[in-house]
Amino acid sequence: MMRESIAAALVWALSLYGLSGLIFALPFVVRGAGRVDPAARSGTIGFRILIIPGVIALWPLLLSRWMRGRSAPPSQRTAHQPATKSRP
Repeated sequence: MMRESIAAALVWALSLYGLSGLIFALPFVVRGAGRVDPAARSGTIGFRILIIPGVIALWPLLLSRWMRGRSAPPSQRTAHQPATKSRP
């Protein structure tokens, strides 16, 4: 009985997350994608349809970037970058 209630709560939470992502995805693919990534400004309808599943999955991250007004993805930082900068 307890496992069923945990499973039901998990399904409910994932459904709520997915529904929230779908609601967010609709305005984001129309307006937000071009503001978050300048390369997406010239994206076609096909491109915008293709990014919908990713937007649904990553909506909290994309919402924070959209609200902060970031116009480009963050630069990548790895342990190897300092080593490459010191080379002539």
